[in-house]
Amino acid sequence: MPAKKNENQQRLLLCINATLQKKAKDITVLNVKKNSTFTDYMLICSGATERQVQAISAAIQEFLKKSEIKPLGVEGEAHGQWILLDYDDIVISIFQESLRAFYAIENLWDAPRMSIDEKATEIKRLNKAMA
Repeated sequence: MPAKKNENQQRLLLCINATLQKKAKDITVLNVKKNSTFTDYMLICSGATERQVQAISAAIQEFLKKSEIKPLGVEGEAHGQWILLDYDDIVISIFQESLRAFYAIENLWDAPRMSIDEKATEIKRLNKAMA
């Protein structure tokens, strides 16, 4: 079990670092293991434009593809308003800023959270709330 846990956390770090590379805004990670039957983590971030939202999505997929990890599903890519990437144990929502404010999905979960410093270029470890 610890190997899978570590694998999930490494995959989450890849996702976070991909969002940082594309200058995503308001990056939040929720640890929903105890609240959800469908995933362990939710990564939520924003982009200013359709193009940026699509670029963040493409970067995440590319980072994970290099580790031979493919999404189970991708929704919303064509429109770039809200893209959902399903990596089984990590579900990623990439919003245009105004749409994110409207849905505020991170407020639907009473779960440990980690805010990522947008100015960082890379995150090397997760905080204890993500364990």
